[in-house]
Amino acid sequence: MRDLRRRALECNKTVSKKAQSRVSRASPAANPHAVLNNQRFHQSDGEGSTDIKCTNWSAGHPDEVINPKLSSCKSERWKQNIEDCMSKIVDRKKYSARDREINLAQYVDLLTSYYVHEAIQYRNDEIYPILMKIINSEHSENETCHAMRAVALTMITVPSESVYEKIEQYLKRSYRNSDNFGVKVAAIRTLSTVAIYGAASEFEISEIMDEYLEIIETDGCSIDSADQVDVVVAACKAWGYLATFLDDLEQKAEFAIGVFAEQLDSSDVSVKVAAGENIALLYEKGNSEALSSNSDCNSEEYRASNNPTQSKYSEANYQKSRLHHSLNRLANESSRHICKKDRKTLHSNFSDILNTIEHPNRGPRYQNAINKETGKRYGSRMTITINNMGDMKIDKWWKMHRLHALRTELKGGFSAHYRDNPVIFESLPLEASDD
Repeated sequence: MRDLRRRALECNKTVSKKAQSRVSRASPAANPHAVLNNQRFHQSDGEGSTDIKCTNWSAGHPDEVINPKLSSCKSERWKQNIEDCMSKIVDRKKYSARDREINLAQYVDLLTSYYVHEAIQYRNDEIYPILMKIINSEHSENETCHAMRAVALTMITVPSESVYEKIEQYLKRSYRNSDNFGVKVAAIRTLSTVAIYGAASEFEISEIMDEYLEIIETDGCSIDSADQVDVVVAACKAWGYLATFLDDLEQKAEFAIGVFAEQLDSSDVSVKVAAGENIALLYEKGNSEALSSNSDCNSEEYRASNNPTQSKYSEANYQKSRLHHSLNRLANESSRHICKKDRKTLHSNFSDILNTIEHPNRGPRYQNAINKETGKRYGSRMTITINNMGDMKIDKWWKMHRLHALRTELKGGFSAHYRDNPVIFESLPLEASDD
């Protein structure tokens, strides 16, 4: 386990005089309350402006860049900026609550955009206790969520073998006891990151997964978040991410597949997809373990003849025929009660998931069509390009889980970290391909 620690177009449309009049009447000058609200969440539009509204981590595209202006600051400036941010965090009592939120947002953006290992490693012993105090006090959602992201990004930048046990209790307390659902989501995500890059043991990771599974099974009720979609989705995704780092899930598989199968009946598409992706991951891992335990079999022949019964977990599941029926229904969803966009999402994702359940050696975006030139199936067609490094084929569910988790955490800074941060590269090595 310790070896793993090292993205608006401006509208130019002509506005009618009538529309201009409406805009004028609703302008900030005529609406002091709007001015106050705007000042509450944003700085001026000058250099260094930062949107400090807490990001809901369970929503949005992984490629989203939090702060493009800050990400593009000149290389000779960011080192001084990070020093200034750390000094303000340490001396936070000198600043107003508003200034502290802005500073934390800038610190998070810098850690997202750059690999700052050398700049922050010597001050971590000062930074972590202060971030824990912010998380524990929970004065505001924004400040608390920024502090949690700061913890996760600091851990990704400077992995530690001693910090996990000092941090995990604060994060668990937050998602168990906080009255703010945004804070709960942030805590769930942060704990999964800290566990991996903070040298948590396999037993500790397993315990976290068990609690996350309880959150999913109870639709959030176990942490006073009944039917809160963002909380359940965060727990699903964090569970899947952690599962990719465990070698043996046999003892968890049967119960976990049952829990995720129940979530296929959720009214929310994001819950269905997150649960389905975890089911596919479990079948894939079961197949990998079956392959490794059949050392006498030729692996290529074994893969070629693979079928559902050859996944180690395929018989240890929740009413297999019902599961297959649910996945097939979602892969062919035609109800007009579901919007076209959601139907497309269901069709795309569950076609892949169902393919893996039927053929556990096949990963996401697998194409069954035969290439006339090679006579072989096209196979997985999901590929990402890492700037100046090459292409990576995401042909396995474990790769997709890790990719989504890392891109959600690092956002527009994923490429920079992948290039410069060895622990990110080790978590998802470029050369990793089973083709």
